[in-house]
Amino acid sequence: MPKLTLLSWNVNGIRAIYKKGFLNWFSQMKPDFLGVQEIKADLAQVPKDLAEIKDYEVYYSSAEKKGYAGTGVFSKRKPLKIEYGLGQEKFDKEGRLIILHYPEFIIFSVYIPNGSKDNYRVPYKLEYSDKMLEKAEGFRKEGKAIIICGDLNTAHKEIDLARPRENRKSTGFLPEECAWLDKFVGYGYVDTFRHFYPDKREAYSWWNQRFQARERNVGWRIDYFFTTPDLLPGLKSAFILSDVMGSDHCPVGIEIEI
Repeated sequence: MPKLTLLSWNVNGIRAIYKKGFLNWFSQMKPDFLGVQEIKADLAQVPKDLAEIKDYEVYYSSAEKKGYAGTGVFSKRKPLKIEYGLGQEKFDKEGRLIILHYPEFIIFSVYIPNGSKDNYRVPYKLEYSDKMLEKAEGFRKEGKAIIICGDLNTAHKEIDLARPRENRKSTGFLPEECAWLDKFVGYGYVDTFRHFYPDKREAYSWWNQRFQARERNVGWRIDYFFTTPDLLPGLKSAFILSDVMGSDHCPVGIEIEI
């Protein structure tokens, strides 16, 4: 059976990461699939080298607001179908979701909203997350296997961030945000990294750009690959590429046989 390498990375600006050697890294990794979040560009602003990549299907979904949010996908396999967003203007104007249908599974490449300063966007974040879950569950009822990857902007458990007690009142680790991930897992979605490493500590995917947080590994694990249980027999590994620089996040990924 062919083994696929699937990656996800919040690049914190597609133009910025391009100038930091993104294509060199990408050509070395040669992933079968890469979802990128927070591209902060519309299609006209995407470097030509990243608008068309040899041997890859390339898709972007940009936010209406300039220099904000947005997602992209690079896939060696042409999907049977592609969807952008959840089908509602209030959720789709920030370009946060690309859904790709393949014969073996459906991939959601998503950038869940941040709760923002003073947590004022937390209700919107939770509403968005519920709508995404509803969409995924609709596909599951049709017998489809699901992979959900991207920046979910929440550390699930205390093990998933360096300073849990200090951040309990901060977005990204609020009780109601963690409770949503509890609910998500309750539907059967499997956190692939914890599937392999249930007790691994100091494994993070995002670091504050201040206070030398990355050098000290004072981070958060907020980037994920979740799968439905039917894909677990083919799941071979899950990993965090914490040595890859260029963004305040690092890539995460899985290897899966289909």
